[in-house]
Amino acid sequence: ELAKLVRKNDIQIVHAHMARDYPLAAYAVRKNDQARLIVTRHVLFPLNRLHRATFSRASRIIAVSEAVAAQLRDDKVAPEHKISVVVNGIDTIRFTRARQTFHRGGFLKLWGLPDHSVLVGTVGELTPLKGQAEFLKAAVQVVQEYPNAYFIVAGTDNSPEQTNGAVLQELISRLKLNERVTIVPWLEEIAELYCALDVFVSASHTESFGLAIAEAMACATPVVATSTGGAREIIVSGETGLLVPIGDADELADTIIELLGDGDRRGRLGRAAQRSVSARFGINQMIDATEKIYSEEIHK
Repeated sequence: ELAKLVRKNDIQIVHAHMARDYPLAAYAVRKNDQARLIVTRHVLFPLNRLHRATFSRASRIIAVSEAVAAQLRDDKVAPEHKISVVVNGIDTIRFTRARQTFHRGGFLKLWGLPDHSVLVGTVGELTPLKGQAEFLKAAVQVVQEYPNAYFIVAGTDNSPEQTNGAVLQELISRLKLNERVTIVPWLEEIAELYCALDVFVSASHTESFGLAIAEAMACATPVVATSTGGAREIIVSGETGLLVPIGDADELADTIIELLGDGDRRGRLGRAAQRSVSARFGINQMIDATEKIYSEEIHK
């Protein structure tokens, strides 16, 4: 049916983003000589044999970061000239406006938090790879230094029977953080959460790009992130955020505590982060770069 749709509408570019879609898109293109297959790789996980075969037939492969591109080159899934980097774009104007109109008092009241709360949060799918366990272990140490600290974990649980969320809830109880930590599903108005946080944390074990990191930075929220490949491409440590070793809850806690104690530094990091993201990761840059690739393939 997809092949028929491509043929009926004279579609010239078929662009697949998710691994489950790669083979179907490749089949549709193989049945239509006028079409070109473009695939975007968003993650760092190894490709299976079927996907490697699909990538070898693609006209172009888009990597969302240099880290992803490097892995594709190392895996030799396609000639190097077919691999291009187009970083994820975000609506920076939306996040900048959110900061300008944000009312912290209203947010704290809505969430039932004390007026003088210190807020630290993380955003991402509930999975061990996102490092929520290390985030919670760090939270224990932060509370010892800041008794008014509260923590928000935002993200969906896509695990079977939501076992990942249950594991985190058990850890929260074991660490005696029940009164301090709130787990919420993915929020439609995520910008308000970023603006409410005194520190945004990404504790991921692996990150191909770090979309939540870029979004928090766009809100001028200071970021502490583990030194994944994706985070290192977004953050200049000490200038636009702070990087810590992967899996080190103690170092993560120390860095959060240090940053919470220095409001001026938080402000400097947040403002520099917002300028950097606006210059590098605007959605129009992503659109222009993608259109350029389309045009090059169509006019070959």
